[in-house]
Amino acid sequence: MSLNIISRYSIFCRVIEMGSFTKAADSLGFTQSSVSQSVKTLEEELGTTLVNRKAGAIALTKDGRQYYPFILSIYNAERLLEQKNKEMSGLDDAVISIGTFTGISRTILPAMMRDFQREYPAVTFELSQNNYDGIREQIKEGTVDFGFTNSDYTTDIDTVSLYKERLMAVLPPDHPLAEKDILELSELAEKPLIQLGEGEHSVTLDVFAKHDLIPDIRYNVMDDYTILAMVREGLGISMLYERTLRGYSHDLPVRPIREDPSRTIALAWNNWNTMPQAARLFAQFIMNHSSEYQVGL
Repeated sequence: MSLNIISRYSIFCRVIEMGSFTKAADSLGFTQSSVSQSVKTLEEELGTTLVNRKAGAIALTKDGRQYYPFILSIYNAERLLEQKNKEMSGLDDAVISIGTFTGISRTILPAMMRDFQREYPAVTFELSQNNYDGIREQIKEGTVDFGFTNSDYTTDIDTVSLYKERLMAVLPPDHPLAEKDILELSELAEKPLIQLGEGEHSVTLDVFAKHDLIPDIRYNVMDDYTILAMVREGLGISMLYERTLRGYSHDLPVRPIREDPSRTIALAWNNWNTMPQAARLFAQFIMNHSSEYQVGL
């Protein structure tokens, strides 16, 4: 470490903290004379004596006590600036790899990435679309830094729940069930169903099974928006998540389900301490601000 990196304000505060030019010099890796000269330069700059130099000890002068809080403030600001500089340097050309699915990547995630890049413009993202089980495996294998999942189906990696999301019934135009304000699962089980493929674990299948119902599944499709196109063509009804539907289902009847099936969206990772710095910062950003991105969805 050299004197042109550590300012005279920092050196002065270290001298006061340690009560000795010698100890301060040793802790900084400088010579005692260079530390003494730095303090003298600061005194000349301020036009006053800041410390009484006594054998074996130092003490602030009356003027020194007046100036010290301001010098300390500069010192602390320099430390924060250095910390931010290291943080930003560590994010240069960083790539954050995220496991996600349609309901996230087409709703809250784009706005989150936009706002994070305003603070860290050099960061880029890689999104890997998958289902809950695929994302879990990607996280465990390390092919993604972290991912979004359903916490109800994720037990062997770390998760933090973000919010709940309801399943809604989606009907073709002019469907008879559209005359009702709220639908029963038993009514939906009787109609041809286009199932949202969620992998080995399915909220749709689980809620039917919980109520001892067997749905008439005609199609299993992973992409929510393909399902909407199929519903528009009258190929069947479906059950899709509320946030996914907003803005994309204006021409289709959407009804709540009395049994209120839902999933818990969570952020998941394998080892927080070994996650790359950029990924940790973005994951923390998501956890801190996810509720803000629910507004309007």
